[in-house]
Amino acid sequence: MQFSQSNRALTLSLALLVPALPAVADDHDLAREALQRGEVRPIAEILSSVDAQVNGDIIEVELEREDGRLVYELKVIESDGRVSEILVDAASAEVLSRKYD
Repeated sequence: MQFSQSNRALTLSLALLVPALPAVADDHDLAREALQRGEVRPIAEILSSVDAQVNGDIIEVELEREDGRLVYELKVIESDGRVSEILVDAASAEVLSRKYD
């Protein structure tokens, strides 16, 4: 099942409804500042870029710094029920890794 635009919007909307705890606020600030500086692509571009590689529903998106670079971590419930984590370079949209829980 492909991840539709409406599912993306719902997922991102739900993510924004999480209570604003200090750590969450820091994450949002990091993301906003990195986007303004051009260090990361907007999440809509990232999701569009990896759409063909996702065979399920994205249920969580996080922006993290790993090995000195910003990456989007996408948590996916695959169509077969397995949960995977896909790391995507936030600047280039290159899929860096995929692992299954």
